[in-house]
Amino acid sequence: MDILAKAREFETRKLSFRSASDRILASREAKNLILSLNEIYKQSKEDQIMDLMKRLTETKRKIEKKLYKMPKV
Repeated sequence: MDILAKAREFETRKLSFRSASDRILASREAKNLILSLNEIYKQSKEDQIMDLMKRLTETKRKIEKKLYKMPKV
């Protein structure tokens, strides 16, 4: 279950992204983790995995909110 460790590490990582490309990469990483966790959840139906996916989704939304709020140059 390497995916669970990666997801927990992403969740505890400090989210201070300086550039738009950093935010884009973080958003893509979160999306990939969520989709991978979803595949595991489909088979195991563990509530802990669902809670982790919900927290990652909220973090992803925050990142995207900051990303799309940026002024276009």
